[in-house]
Amino acid sequence: MKPFMGPDFLLENETARQLYHDSAAGEPIFDYHCHLIPQQIAENRKFADLTEIWLGGDHYKWRAMRSVGVDEQLITGNADPFDKYMAWAKTMPQLLGNPLYHWSHLELQRYFGISEPLNEFSATMIWDATKEKLQSDDLAVSSIFKKFKVAAVGTTDDPADDLSIHKSINEGSAPIGSIDTRVMPSFRPDKAILVQAPGFAEYIERLGVAADQEIRSVKDVCEALTKRLTYFVEQGCKASDHGIPMVPYTVASESEVEAIFQKGIAKEQLTEQEIDAYQTSIMVHLGKEYARLGVVMQLHLNAIRNLNGPMFTKLGPDTGFDAVHDLPMAEKLAGFLGALASEGRLPKTVLYTLNPKDYYVMGSIMGAFQGDGIPGKIQLGSGWWFCDHKDGMEQQMKILGNLGSLPRFIGMLTDSRSFLSYPRHEYFRRILCTILGTWAEAGEIPADPVLLDTIVRDISFRNAERYFA
Repeated sequence: MKPFMGPDFLLENETARQLYHDSAAGEPIFDYHCHLIPQQIAENRKFADLTEIWLGGDHYKWRAMRSVGVDEQLITGNADPFDKYMAWAKTMPQLLGNPLYHWSHLELQRYFGISEPLNEFSATMIWDATKEKLQSDDLAVSSIFKKFKVAAVGTTDDPADDLSIHKSINEGSAPIGSIDTRVMPSFRPDKAILVQAPGFAEYIERLGVAADQEIRSVKDVCEALTKRLTYFVEQGCKASDHGIPMVPYTVASESEVEAIFQKGIAKEQLTEQEIDAYQTSIMVHLGKEYARLGVVMQLHLNAIRNLNGPMFTKLGPDTGFDAVHDLPMAEKLAGFLGALASEGRLPKTVLYTLNPKDYYVMGSIMGAFQGDGIPGKIQLGSGWWFCDHKDGMEQQMKILGNLGSLPRFIGMLTDSRSFLSYPRHEYFRRILCTILGTWAEAGEIPADPVLLDTIVRDISFRNAERYFA
């Protein structure tokens, strides 16, 4: 029997073990999409205890705790930090088969050197041991970046943000001082696109202030977004990110789109077709600007959000009440990409879906838009959110191999708010090595150590480094 999450965890054959330990383990991390808080990076944050760094804002864990019957007071309420942590410790044994079980124990191992399973009996010992280490310089943000060889992180930022924190980090004037990790803002313009969302009119006013212009029309919205995107690029932005439910594609005239915008500003009810037409207009404009400025377009699709009305009212968004959507994708995605390609303005694009039914749609459509001499110009993004577990990662990589080029894949990202999430890259790399090792030992691909070493290192780090320039 193998030890619990020992050195060869998830490595199912000798080739996999060699690939991971000799090729993957030492590669740096390019965390091109995350939700780390720039202020916490700038101040070289230390965290008081596991409750703060583990449970503060992690809706994955909150959702799991609700599933096993933990009272909300111990999840998002004002209960004592140790009591919240103990509730999580008691939850852990009930999460066998859930990636949170693996991730949490990898984090205990890699950050604290603790290999004992977390449960209510080991909880106090683990709390005491981790609390002491969290107070040391070893687990300040700069030390975490250095320990895991984090070459770059892409935070998620609103176009109206002034990016002053990013500037201070990259200039070395923030309290964190000079660090080797590049902290890159990512352009997240959803609030300017979701015309029917509450607060749209107020946000457009805020965007105008940031762009130093009045916004009275759709043309003004586009100009303001271009100004802010240009500023983001000047501050090191390499990627945009869109969290809209589905890529839009409804073509309407300029006058029709303008009328829709005016209705949105006036907070009048819009039809689904009107919403889609406005979103299409803004998204096509932005896609062209991404291509012009060399910004990668990331599309996170098919999530349905804020399902529990009373809890959304109480806690707000991103608190564990979202789910997998099943919107149809093929026609709109093909139309949107085709509109950009027809003008020679299709940017590098990463396609993510919360619903794995979309993988074959995405994987086959993106093959129609590859080219321009760019390896893997259109990417099938890694397993995301409800799909970033062992089965989901295997499924995504195998479908990519079937439909496109797995060796050109840009690999894993944390998509996380926690500085403890970097072992997710290790988790991904171990799964990747087992896939390749299994194929090699079955004679399905060459057992060529140079070839396999190159592929593993590329997917682990180098492809993303090149892709995001």
